Amino acid sequence: MRNKIPKLLRRLPLILGVMGVMFYSTDTFAQKKKKKDAKKETAAPATPAKPKGNDSDPKPYKEVITAKAKSKDGLFKVHQIEDKYFYEIPDSLLGRDMLMVTTIAKTANGIGYGGERTNTLMLRWEKYNNDIHLKVISVNNYAADSLPIAMAVKNSNLEPILQKFAIKSLGTDSTGIVIDATDLWSKDVQALGLPKGERTQYKVSRLDTDRSYIAHIHTYPINIEARYVMTYLANDPPSNSSTGSITLEMNSSMLLLPKEPMKQRLGDQRVGWFSRSIVDYGADAQKAESRTFLDRWRLEVKDEDMAKFKAGELVEPKKQIVYYIDPATPKQWIPYLIAGVNDWQVAFEAAGFKNAIVAKLAPTKEEDPDWSPEDARYSVIRYFASDIQNAYGPHVSDPRSGEILESDIGWYHNVMNLLRNWFFIQTAAINPDAQSVQFKDEVMGRLVQFVSSHEVGHTLGLPHNFASSHAYPVEKLRDAAFTKEMGTAPSIMDYARFNYIAQPGDKGVSLMPNVGPYDKYAVAWGYRPIPDAATPEDELATLDKWILEKQGDPIYRYGRQGNSYDPTAQSEDLGDNSMKASEYGIANLKRIMPNLMDWTSEPNKPYKDFDDLEEMYGQVITQFNRYMGHVKTNIGGVSEVYRAVGQDLPVYTHTSKEIQKSAVAFLNKELFTTPEWMMQDDIFARTEDFGALERIRGVQAGTLNSVLDLGRLGRVIENEALNGNEAYKMTELFDDLRKGIWTELSSGKTIDVHRRALQRAYIERLEYLMTTDGPTVPASFRRFVGPQINASQSDIRPMARGELKILQRDIRSAIARTSDRMSKLHLEDALERVNTILDPK
Repeated sequence: MRNKIPKLLRRLPLILGVMGVMFYSTDTFAQKKKKKDAKKETAAPATPAKPKGNDSDPKPYKEVITAKAKSKDGLFKVHQIEDKYFYEIPDSLLGRDMLMVTTIAKTANGIGYGGERTNTLMLRWEKYNNDIHLKVISVNNYAADSLPIAMAVKNSNLEPILQKFAIKSLGTDSTGIVIDATDLWSKDVQALGLPKGERTQYKVSRLDTDRSYIAHIHTYPINIEARYVMTYLANDPPSNSSTGSITLEMNSSMLLLPKEPMKQRLGDQRVGWFSRSIVDYGADAQKAESRTFLDRWRLEVKDEDMAKFKAGELVEPKKQIVYYIDPATPKQWIPYLIAGVNDWQVAFEAAGFKNAIVAKLAPTKEEDPDWSPEDARYSVIRYFASDIQNAYGPHVSDPRSGEILESDIGWYHNVMNLLRNWFFIQTAAINPDAQSVQFKDEVMGRLVQFVSSHEVGHTLGLPHNFASSHAYPVEKLRDAAFTKEMGTAPSIMDYARFNYIAQPGDKGVSLMPNVGPYDKYAVAWGYRPIPDAATPEDELATLDKWILEKQGDPIYRYGRQGNSYDPTAQSEDLGDNSMKASEYGIANLKRIMPNLMDWTSEPNKPYKDFDDLEEMYGQVITQFNRYMGHVKTNIGGVSEVYRAVGQDLPVYTHTSKEIQKSAVAFLNKELFTTPEWMMQDDIFARTEDFGALERIRGVQAGTLNSVLDLGRLGRVIENEALNGNEAYKMTELFDDLRKGIWTELSSGKTIDVHRRALQRAYIERLEYLMTTDGPTVPASFRRFVGPQINASQSDIRPMARGELKILQRDIRSAIARTSDRMSKLHLEDALERVNTILDPK
C-alpha cells in the first residue's frame, strides 16, 4: 500500500517544512519592519489610507445633502443645493403608482396656450441594484391577476424606463433613498417637453441647455410640482423667427395615486361621459374586449347614512367636491364663479347627495400660509390675465379606475369679450341689456356664471352634448313659461349659447340655458351609488334600466361633438328645425344692423374709434354664416341616435326628403339671393377700404362648396339607393340649386356683382366634381374621418357633366336676351368656362 502513495504526498512533510521556514521568515521581517515604522511614527505620524470604494456606491447622507441644502417636506423631501435638486424617496413609495401630468404653463405666440396639457403618464419609481428606474406603466391592456392570461399580458407590455438615476445616498433613517433629479427637468426628456408633433412642425433640432433651466420644484403632501423653462433650437419657429428658437415654460405635476383604486363604473355611449378604455384580455369573449369606464369623482355614502340613502333621503357624501377661487380673480366676478359651481347642487341631489359640491374663497396667507393652487389636494378656478378668449375645464383622473383626483379650471380674462359678442349679436334685438359694447357688471356677471357652470360640468365628467338643443320645438323657445321652467336647452353642456329665436314682444322669455333635465339625469346616472352591486358588472342591469326609462324622450338624448353630418346634433344651434330657427335669427340680425353704429358708440368717451363697430359687424357676418351652416347640414343629413342591442330601433336615419328640400329652398332665398341687408355703406365707410363684397362672396361660395361636398353627395346617393323615391335624390338637389342660383337665365335680368361671383363659384365647383378623385386619406386616419366615396366611380361625375351641359344650353340662350353689358360679359365668360371643362382640348 505504501508504494502506491503519490510522490507529492510522500514529499508533503518536506514541502510543509520549507513553507514553515518561509512563514517564519516573513513574520520575522514584519516584526523588524514594525520596529522601524514605530521609530518613524514618533517622528511623523502617518494618516492611515482609506479603503478605496466604488464611485457609484451611495455616500453618507451628510456628504450629499450638505448644510447648503434648502429642504422641503412633502410627498418626497426635495433638497435644493444651488442649481441641483435631490429627491429623498421613502421606501414605502417605491413601486407605488403615480401620475405625471405635463402642461404648458407659459407659451410662445402660436404654440397652444397656457394650461394646455401635453402628456399624461402613469409612473413607478423602482429600485434596481444601486439605481432607481422611473418606469412608464401602461394600463391599456389588462387581465385580472388571478387569470392565467395575466402573465401573457405582462410579458407583452414591458414597462419602458423613462429615466435612470444613481442612488446618491440612503435616507436619513435608512428607509429611503436620495437621487439627483436635476436631469429629469433640465435635459431633453421628450415625454416631459415639447410634443413630437410640434417638434416636427417647427423643425426643432435640439434643446439648448444653456438657455434651459429649472424655475422651481415645490413639494406637497400628495404631489410634486416641477416648473422648468425649455429653449429649443428651431428652424421654423411660429414667432420671433429671428431668434431661431422656441422657449416654453412647462409644468409637470407628479401625483400619488390612491393605494386602493375606486370601483369603476362602466360606460355606455347612450349617456355622454368622459371615459377611458382598456383592452380586457380576461373578458369572457373570443376576442380582445374593450372595457370602457367613466371619469368621475369618488362620491360615497357614509356608512351611518346608508339606510337613509336607501330610503330615498338626501345624504352628504364622505368627501365633498370643493373648488377654490383663485385669489387673483377680480372681486366683482367671484360671486358669479361661485354661483356657477353651486348650480350643480340640483344635479347631485338627483344622484342622492346634498351639499356634494361647493365653491370657496381661497384662504389668505394669514389664514393658511402653506395653501397653494399648485397643491393637488385643491381644485381651483384659476384666473389668467390673458387676451385669449377662452375658458377650459380639464380634470386629472386615475387611469386605473377613472377617479377624478383634482381639477383646475382655466379662466382667461378675455373670455368676457367673447361673451359680450355672443350676447350682443344673439339677443340685442330684444334685450336692452345687450344693446351696448360695455355691459353692466350684473349682466356680465350672469354670463360669467353661465360659462363657469358649463366648465364645471366638464370637470365633473360631462362632455359636450350637441343633441340637447334639438329636443325643444322652435316655437317653445318664444314661450316665457316654458323657458323659465326648462331653460333654452335640456343641457348646459350643449353649445346652445343664447336665445336668438326670441322675438320682440316675447316678454319674460329666458335667454340662456341652465343646468337642465339632461344634466340632472346624466349626473344621477354616473354618480348615484348602487349599494348592492359588488362589482362594476353587477351595476349594468340597473344602469341600463335607468336609460330605458328615458327611451324615446329627446330631452335625455346624447349627441356627440364632431358629428358633421347630423342636423340634430349641431354646435351653436337652437330648436328642432334649423330653417325656422335661422329665419327667426336672421330677422333679429336685420333689426340689429340699423342700430349697429349707435349701439357700438360710447358717448362718454373723449375719443372713440370704430374698432367695436368693425368687430360687431364681423360678428353679424359670423352669426349669419352659422345659420347657413345649421341649414346646410340637413342636406344629405343622417341623424345618429345611440341604441343598444335589444332596443329594436335604428341608430342611423336619413333626413326626410321634405326637410332637405326646405333646406335648399332656404339657402336659395336667404343666401344665394343677394342678402343686401348686410351691405351697409355707412358701416363700410368707417371700417374698411376694401373687402365688403368679399365677405358676402366668402359666405356664399363656402356654403355652396360644402353643400356639394363629396361626402354629402355620397350620403345623398346612398339614401336614394336605400330608400328610393322617399329619398331626396341627387338630380333633385342639382335641379333645385340651379333654379335658385341661375334664375336670371330665363328672364334676361341684370345679374348683380354678388350673383356673378356665386355663379362662377358654381361652375368651378362642377369642374372640381368632374376632375377630383377625392381626398387621399392614409389608412391610419380613416377611422377618424369615416368612409370616403370614390368620386371617379360614383354617380357624381355623370351628374356634374349633365349639369354643365344644361348650363351650356341655358347660358347660350340667355346671352342674346341679356341687355346689361356686364351681365352679358359675365355670361359669355361663363359659357367659355363651361365649354373648356366639357372639352379641354
